[in-house]
Formats: sequence, C-alpha cells, structure tokens
Amino acid sequence: MNLRLAASLVVLSGVLSSFAFEPLAVPYAMVIGLAVLFGVLRRLPDLRGTGVFVLGTLWGLAYFGPLIWWMRAVSDGAYVGLVIAEALLLGLVALPLRSVARRPAWPVLMPAVWLLGEQVRGSFPFTGFPWGRLVHTAIDTPLESWVRLVGLPATSFLMACLATALLLVVDRAARHRTLATAGFVGALVVGALLPVGLVGAQDAPSARFALIQGDTPGEFLQWPPGAIFALHAAQTQRLVDRIESGEAEAPDIVLWPENSTDTDPRNRPDESARLDALVAELGVPILVGGLLDGPTSDTVENAGLVWTEDGPGEKYVKRKPVPYGEYVPFRDSLGSLVPRIDRDIPRDMVAGDEPGALTINDVRIGDTICYDIAYDGVVAQAIDDDAQVLVVQTSNAAFTGTAQPGQQWAISRLRAIETGRWVLVPSTNGISGVIDASGDVVARAPLRQPATIETDVPLADGTTPAAHLARPLELLVLTLGVVGWGLAVTARRREGTRP
Repeated sequence: MNLRLAASLVVLSGVLSSFAFEPLAVPYAMVIGLAVLFGVLRRLPDLRGTGVFVLGTLWGLAYFGPLIWWMRAVSDGAYVGLVIAEALLLGLVALPLRSVARRPAWPVLMPAVWLLGEQVRGSFPFTGFPWGRLVHTAIDTPLESWVRLVGLPATSFLMACLATALLLVVDRAARHRTLATAGFVGALVVGALLPVGLVGAQDAPSARFALIQGDTPGEFLQWPPGAIFALHAAQTQRLVDRIESGEAEAPDIVLWPENSTDTDPRNRPDESARLDALVAELGVPILVGGLLDGPTSDTVENAGLVWTEDGPGEKYVKRKPVPYGEYVPFRDSLGSLVPRIDRDIPRDMVAGDEPGALTINDVRIGDTICYDIAYDGVVAQAIDDDAQVLVVQTSNAAFTGTAQPGQQWAISRLRAIETGRWVLVPSTNGISGVIDASGDVVARAPLRQPATIETDVPLADGTTPAAHLARPLELLVLTLGVVGWGLAVTARRREGTRP
C-alpha cells in the first residue's frame, strides 16, 4: 500500500465514520471506519512519525468536518477552529496507535489506545470535547446493552475490539487464528444481545412530570430581554388552565428548559411575581432554567433553579460551560483581536462545582444542563447522590434544523440505558421528550412550537452494574493502553539498536 492510497482510505473511512451519527445514524459505520484506519496504520511498515500524524489528522478532518457541521450555526470560525483542533488531537492519537499496531497483542492494545485518545479529547483542552465518541454510535443496535453492563468508556473499548476483530477476519495472514477470532467476536456479540431489562435499576413509586417547551422568539442572540420567559410562563399558564378545567392531571413537578429565562428572576420583580403566581396555582415547584447573576458583575451562572411557594430554592449550576460559546478563555488577549467576542459573550459563565442532585417535592432528580450530559463524571455524581430520574435542561435554539439536537438526544438515550433511569429533556424549542430506562422514546414534542409533555415516571432506587464497573474498567483499559504503548516504544527502540 502506497501513501497516496493510504491517505485516500483514511479520508473515506473518516467520512464513513461520521455517517454513524445523526442525521444518517448508519449502524456500525464507525466500527467499519475505525477498522479501516487501524488497518492502514498496520499495513505501512516504513511509515514514520510525521506521516502517521498526517494520516491521523486527515482522518480527523474527514470525520469531524461532517460530524459537527452544525457548529456553523454559531460561526464559521468556531466550526473551522474546532474541527482543526480535534483533528490535530486525533493526529496525535495516531502515533501511539501506530506504536502498538504491529505488536502481538495489537487486537486489544489498539482499542485501549483508542479509548485513551477519547478520554484525552473529552478533557483537553479546557473541559474537552466529549462528542463523537465511538460508544455514541451504539444506540439502536444490540451493542447498546453493553452500556448498562460496563458503562460508556468500556463499551467504546469493546466496539473498537470489534473493529480489530473485523480486521482479523479479513486478514489472510491471520487464518491460523480463525477459531480464536470467532470465539472473540462471538463473546462480544452474545454479550451485546443480552436483554437490557435483565440488569436494570429497581423501580420505586412514580411521580408525574410536566415538561414545558415555550419556543424561542426570532433568531439566535436576537431575543428581546424577557421574551423567552414570557413564552414559557404563557405555556405553563395553559397547563394551569387545563388542570383547573379538568382536562389535565396536576403534576408533581414542572420542568422548564435551559435559558427559559434569559435573566435572573430573583432580581426582576415582575418575573419573580409571575413565578410565585404560577407555583401557587399549580401547587408544585417549577425547575426554572435561568441565567443567574454570577459572583462578579462580569460573570453569569447557567443554572437550574427550583422555584417553590417560598420563592427560589436549590440550584444546580452547569458544570461544563462551553469555551468560546459560554465563556472566553484568554478574553483580555482575544477581545481586542476579535471584537465580536465581547459583543456576543459579554459575561463569562462560571462553572458549578456541585453535583446536580436536587430534591423537588420529595423527588430526587439528577439535573444536567445541555452539554453536561456528554460528561461521564457529571452524570455519575448525580447518580451517586441518589438521583431517581435524570433531567437534561437544554436550549438548542441556535442549532434548529441541524443534526446537533439529534446527536445530543442519542447521548441522552444512552444515559438512560447506562443508569437505568428515565431521562426527561425539556428544551426551549426541541428536542423535548421523555426516554424510558431502556432508552426507548416515550414522548417527543413537535419542534419549534409551544408544547407540554405530561407523563408519569417510575423513580429508580437501585443501580446498574455500570454504576459500579464503569470507572474501574475505564481505568483498567486506560492503564492497558498506556503500558502497552510504553512497551511498544521500548521494543521498537531495542529492535532499532540490533546489528
């Protein structure tokens, strides 16, 4: 295989891998695409570090280019910058992949290194970008069952093992290992086919939730102050009217989406009075999504705020605000270079440091805000704090008509399977919906119009195997990747010094 053919294969496999995500969501496309990338890295014996880095970067560009096309809704510059940054990281990941690619244990070491790369991307730079993980493509395939058993990271590893198993099957040089390969693939498939319901969290009594989708006025960043609040208050009033007329059953908790008020209602007497009135008429608390004044005049908190009959109560502050979307690293340097930064993001969102477990009307919910749902630790800590149901307050108004809401929806469905909990997603204009503990969609609101979803939700009081195994297995696989990489580098150096 020459370098030109290798580059062509890498680009095609990167594009193919992106097809595994919304809007196409082609099952197993990324497993096949990853198998091609692994195969290319194995079949070029004379390839040096620079060439490996270039091939990895090409794969990253071809992968992330289509995958996050929706970032153009923010700006073309943000899209190009993020694609390049992620592609360069994948170029770096290709180096240890190459190191272990020709070692005897490569069918396990390459998947371990791949997971190592995913975890690095998900935490660096800043808070990382845990989007486009291999495990995210498991939804709606038998492989999704592994998420409840071993968690998201280990499932990524197992899916990458399927990619190397596929290479073993098609590699003529590995014919003598056909029996072992068949057993390896068979064990993965049988495990993946285990019914999800066999190992779920135990269901306790249910609570009734009402999810409010108020819609958003006009274009992104052009909403008049207070307009989003007014739309959600109006939709909630319609629910009150339906309850009073006997058309609807009173809920136990009402959920508003992220940024359902773009101001701090605690400091706006008109909004505060309106919330007081709605809570009094409903007789239950409202979880409001608000932009709350931060600790300083130039900061803000993106928070879920519980509004009770006594006014504002507990709050959860978004743990993972988006760099250059919700806060600006190096603002002092960039503000003068890119004036629109100070205009579009006048105040930096500060990250919360507390898990999202809130008690509302005697129900323990695990609140996450939009992008938070992609982070394993944010979800795990809410479950550790006895959350009985997960809530994803989100505002995807900027990405209406793109694949971003669908990609985030798929992650939310995986979280339901992983935790054995129902997931409730109130969004300003979609996707709002309800997901049961098996990852199945129970209800979805129509897009871009006011809507209310009312549903009874079982409250889970147990844990899945993933709650106990995910972190230890992740650490085990990451250790395998690091040690395997180190041993591979050492072995290559020894071989290079032999006469």
